[in-house]
Amino acid sequence: MTDNLIKILFLAIAVYVIYKLLFAGKSGMTLMEMHFKDGRMTSHKGKIQDRFERDIRALAKKEKLTCVIRAERSGSVRLHVSANVGDNLTQQIRNLFPFEYYEKVTADNSKKVS
Repeated sequence: MTDNLIKILFLAIAVYVIYKLLFAGKSGMTLMEMHFKDGRMTSHKGKIQDRFERDIRALAKKEKLTCVIRAERSGSVRLHVSANVGDNLTQQIRNLFPFEYYEKVTADNSKKVS
């Protein structure tokens, strides 16, 4: 009886470790995230450039977008747009997005040893 419990526990731990190894490193650090519903921004996170925010709000209002736009850094900056947005609108959003603004490397002085 205890042998079976030990085997089940070991198997559960192995499955958990494999799951974490496969899916833990997929997403990068989220730089900014914008949620739209019926053409209006419902929430946002992160630092968003003013010009991009104005332009994307105007586009969302004109097209009545319901989507999530997220920028992540995993090596380079990647822009993710919800799948329910058409290819044409996705390309327009990518054209508006300031990749160079988010790709700037800033010095992190908090870890600097004196």
